[in-house]
Amino acid sequence: MSPCQIALIAMFLQQTFASVGKVLPAVIAPLVLAELGADPAWVGVYYGLAAAASLVAQMGCGSFIVRYGALRMSQVALVLLGGGVAMAAVGSLPGFAASAIIGGGGAAVSTPTSSQLLGRVSPPRLAPLVFSIKQTAVPAGLLISGFLAPTIAGALGWHGTALITGAACVAFAAMLQPLRARFDDDRVPSRRFRLSDFRTTIASVLKAPDLRRLSFACFAFNGVQSVFTAYFVTYLVALGYELAAAGFLFSLVVAVAVPCRILWGWVGSFHVRPRLVMAGLALGMAGSVALAGLFTAAWPAVAMGLVGAVLSATAMSCTAFCCPRQPASRPLAAPVR
Repeated sequence: MSPCQIALIAMFLQQTFASVGKVLPAVIAPLVLAELGADPAWVGVYYGLAAAASLVAQMGCGSFIVRYGALRMSQVALVLLGGGVAMAAVGSLPGFAASAIIGGGGAAVSTPTSSQLLGRVSPPRLAPLVFSIKQTAVPAGLLISGFLAPTIAGALGWHGTALITGAACVAFAAMLQPLRARFDDDRVPSRRFRLSDFRTTIASVLKAPDLRRLSFACFAFNGVQSVFTAYFVTYLVALGYELAAAGFLFSLVVAVAVPCRILWGWVGSFHVRPRLVMAGLALGMAGSVALAGLFTAAWPAVAMGLVGAVLSATAMSCTAFCCPRQPASRPLAAPVR
């Protein structure tokens, strides 16, 4: 296989594990909330902390990627995410806070590392398609978590589910080690982290008109993605669904994003300007998220599934156009997972 194919397979699996770990707290949230007698609003607090950690990690990880290599930082990201997920098993407020911060930071680094590696080895014209294939790992991970997490939690409890998921992330990080020499040959060991890296990252985006527009657009997509993945299962449970049924419907809905990510990448690579494809996805996202806000217990599951499928096909499928190719000497944090 070519370096691009090997890198694509490795980063696809990396993003799958990262996606499973990141969405797991949302899938098992109804069980956690029931055990603790907590309000569903705490799910938002958890993911708010994770988002804050993600923001800091993505803006500051560029120097570490340059110094240690994209593959090494992919391993670090998975170890942090696995440790963060395992911390949730403690079941205390400090444990959940640590889980959100550590896991959120690790999950955030997984995307710019994979984007940097693939941006270096993929042909320019095929970049949207390559990134689309790689990013199908995100809905694939959501699908796996939605199907398996409720079943595992039914057998081992949500504590055991968190520990198993954390261990799986760490195990795959170790499996990436044989590829390090091949794909981290561009690292610069003399590169040092500086606090000015945060300012440099922001300035480099704001000064480039195309990147600036892309970042603001991806801000909207990422926001809807985050709310959708964090609350959809809890939303359905609040409407009267059993956890297993809610997880199953969630998996079916996000499964739509797997072929759609490839489809939009193919369309944007060969037939329609990527900006126009992204604009169409934004309109579809706006309409479907508005309809999702109207869900009630009286809505049939098929109707909820159709609205969710459109939301998944748009909000969850835009990543090919949110991961621009980046120079290997100065990677930028990718704005969307």
